[in-house]
Amino acid sequence: MELLYPHCAGLDLHKETVVACIRHMVNHTVTTLVKTFKTTTQELMALSDWLSEEGVTHIAMEATGVYWKPVWHILSDGNFSLVLANAAHVKNVPGRKTDVNDATWLADLMAHGLIRASFVPEEPTQQMRDLLRTRKQFVRERSSHTQRIQKTLEDANIKLDSVISNVAGVSGRRMIEALIAGQTDPEALAALADGRIRATAAELEAALRGRVTAHHRFMLRLHLDHLDAVDAAIFRIDKEVEGNLEPFRVACEMLTTMPGVGALAAEVIVSEIGIDMSRFKTEGHLISWAGLCPRNDEARASAVRIA
Repeated sequence: MELLYPHCAGLDLHKETVVACIRHMVNHTVTTLVKTFKTTTQELMALSDWLSEEGVTHIAMEATGVYWKPVWHILSDGNFSLVLANAAHVKNVPGRKTDVNDATWLADLMAHGLIRASFVPEEPTQQMRDLLRTRKQFVRERSSHTQRIQKTLEDANIKLDSVISNVAGVSGRRMIEALIAGQTDPEALAALADGRIRATAAELEAALRGRVTAHHRFMLRLHLDHLDAVDAAIFRIDKEVEGNLEPFRVACEMLTTMPGVGALAAEVIVSEIGIDMSRFKTEGHLISWAGLCPRNDEARASAVRIA
């Protein structure tokens, strides 16, 4: 098997330790050095110094949770070529032996160029990705709290979600705030609705006639406050994204010219794939990386349905 990198290393990453195996090939003789380091910054700096002193040129590590990120950040400051491997890919390479530790196995694969590198974007893109993925989590959390509000209203036999589309919208918020304040008159509550709501006054009054207790008011206040906190966090993220958007602004503007792609969708796309398309050999590689390329069985199933 062809040797590509005579001086390389494999790193087996854990939460508290990093096992490093250096693999040297000199005069057709392979020697290995194995050391274990802690994951503190001082220890990772010592790892970087040791790898540099040993003349390592290429380093492979698995994408293990978030544990690879601080190791990657510190080693990227050195003169190393770093490769992030998908754990499932490296374990499926033929020849794996159970008595070989992961670090040694990664070093062997790296030496022969058998590791398919995962896409690791540059730091500005990683930061945008973190922001927009966190935003997505907060939007999901907002939906969860809206559902909890609906559940609390249902427990009080208030059928608000049957007559308005968004209980956390302007009209719904007015009515819920009034309920929390102690208002129970259905007619007075219905009068708080925006004039654009399709439901009639009679339908609103019927939906707002229930049995609201002090416990319901407490729970509604709790969920509304949490909803406000999530909205505030989303607003802060949007401001941070806008402040960091300059390197990606042209790409985002170009993406928004595509039908169905708005400003937020464009920002998400750029944060996931970056703006350096040289990382992908062809557009087919990009489509496959994004998971938009159907498997063979999916293609056959589509053909059967069409037939």
